[in-house]
Amino acid sequence: MDKRDLAFGRMNFILLAIGMALVIIGFILMGGSGSTDEAYNPDIFSPMRIKVAPVVCLVGFVSMIYAVVHKPKDE
Repeated sequence: MDKRDLAFGRMNFILLAIGMALVIIGFILMGGSGSTDEAYNPDIFSPMRIKVAPVVCLVGFVSMIYAVVHKPKDE
């Protein structure tokens, strides 16, 4: 199979993998224990969960979109 027949180049797949890793890291940062009926956990409103993790996920999704539209250079 000729390389010109592929829709994505090697760089596209690398950028997609990086974007997917960022999204997974963002969702892991959002996770944790929550509050129950018996006990209130104030950690659910920590800056890591409500500010940092969504931004990491957003950056991951944007980089995945960029990876799809990125055109490889012709050699």
